[in-house]
Amino acid sequence: MESSRQAQAAAGSGSPRAAPVSAPTFVELFTPKLVTVMREGYGWVQLRTDAVAGLTVAIVALPLSMAIAIASGVSPERGLYTAIIGGFLISALGGSRFQIGGPAGAFIVLVAASVHRHGIDGLLLATMMSGVFMLAAGYLRIGTYIKFIPYPVTVGFTAGIAVIIFSSQLKDLFGLTVAGEVPGEFVEKLTVLAEALPTFNSAAIALAALTIFTISGLKRLRPGWPGMLIAVAAASVLAAVLALPVETIGSRFGGIPRSLPLPSLPPLDVATVLAVLPDAIAFALLGSIESLLSAVVADGMTGRRHRSNCELVAQGVANIASALFGGICATGTIARTATNVRAGAHGPVSGMLHALFLLGFMLVAAPLASYIPLAALAGVLAVVAWNMIEKHAFAALLRSSRGDALVLMVTFLLVVFRDLTEGIVVGFALGAVLFIGRMSKAISVEMQALPSLDDVADSSNGQREAYQAETASNPDTVIYRISGAFFFGAASTVGSVLDHIADKRRNFILDCSAVPFLDSTAASVIEGSVRKAKRAGVRFFITGASQQTLRMLITHHVRPPDVRYKSTIAGALRQIAKESGAGGEP
Repeated sequence: MESSRQAQAAAGSGSPRAAPVSAPTFVELFTPKLVTVMREGYGWVQLRTDAVAGLTVAIVALPLSMAIAIASGVSPERGLYTAIIGGFLISALGGSRFQIGGPAGAFIVLVAASVHRHGIDGLLLATMMSGVFMLAAGYLRIGTYIKFIPYPVTVGFTAGIAVIIFSSQLKDLFGLTVAGEVPGEFVEKLTVLAEALPTFNSAAIALAALTIFTISGLKRLRPGWPGMLIAVAAASVLAAVLALPVETIGSRFGGIPRSLPLPSLPPLDVATVLAVLPDAIAFALLGSIESLLSAVVADGMTGRRHRSNCELVAQGVANIASALFGGICATGTIARTATNVRAGAHGPVSGMLHALFLLGFMLVAAPLASYIPLAALAGVLAVVAWNMIEKHAFAALLRSSRGDALVLMVTFLLVVFRDLTEGIVVGFALGAVLFIGRMSKAISVEMQALPSLDDVADSSNGQREAYQAETASNPDTVIYRISGAFFFGAASTVGSVLDHIADKRRNFILDCSAVPFLDSTAASVIEGSVRKAKRAGVRFFITGASQQTLRMLITHHVRPPDVRYKSTIAGALRQIAKESGAGGEP
């Protein structure tokens, strides 16, 4: 408070003040979009629109949820539990009008690794813990910052995940017989699958190819049709009628149940919690990124704005509930959300209905799922993996700059060959370093001993003649103008310039009117220059500083009388002329 009062006093009466903007309240930040939509008015017309969109998305989500669960190393019904429970809560409580939640392809690698290390109970505990972490992140308002992840990082890790998903489906795509489990590591996995190539199943290959071509063909010829469901249904009919020797959901998993399980807690003990903690953090990080990216995509398609922290809270609740019902990680899904928007959804009710439609499908048609060939579901995921790769964006980033290309490739290669979380963290850190380097070059420091009239036309409030006279009568005055963000990345550059304050000059003016941001490192640099000026007997003026700059400088002891604050250069020159005319000494 004291620093704030000092900043206001130092600014003087001539310092312009922006109109105060009230921050959103807690209720405004965390009110679900469902409440907003209901307040706007909701009737039968909107319900019918949402019902059609929800049914459309459910038809897409039905085979996809089972395919993602199987690829993640769990039984197919767990994918349905996730889409039903998690999807309903994400839409009901979330901060996006159009977000569709459920199991996502991006989690396949993490979930499969967690199941391999800790079993199903460990996975459920990690999922529940990740929900708690996302709840905390939402209430701490961290969602505002998650969306600042650099674009090359998101493109790189999405492409890396797509490669891993496709590689995980090679066994079922070709109907390979592998002794033991397929390794999770990319290189080792390809080595094992290459050795098993002689065991390929031509019927499985044919069904997978049929599924891929059907989905791709319908997307071109009949984009409004549910291509995935039609392709899987056609493959299932062929496999059953022709009695093809391929693995099905029934032969591997014994089918899926016709009801939801009762909620139950996974076993809890300190050792297990500590063991699954890294997995829970990875789930929370990826779930937050994926859901907010999906919400941003929906915003771009509709012109709406989501509430990022409210969305994180919904994701947290959804993951806790999903784990209680035996589901896996739930998050916002870009493809299903985009389908929801294109189907004409009005609001979150469509996502809630999508979950209820899936529940109805499971209650009525669960026995039919036993006939679905695993090769067909592998074909679905192969298409998903291909669509996940933002091919045009990947190529554009490789051409745009060396820095962006480096971040892209480092993220991509680390995700594929090392670890998803490691790829995101290293890519983000590398992107941040490159950004700091670019921003440090964007700042400029110009010295103007005798500025021309044009240089100060905007900052002298029209008193150009007085400014000219005062400048001309003070040859011992030097003016430095800083332009750009003054932060730690640019501190050494600016500091080296400010260190050259000439002892022969008696008055030093530092113009900060073009400094939009100043951090503690920059304030420390200026504080050092002020101390040096004081020792040399130099008057030090700072002009045009914003309220944020003033607060930061005063907090770092850049205060009167060692430094004088003026709103304009002309004001500083008048003060110098007044003190010089009165015979004042610095």
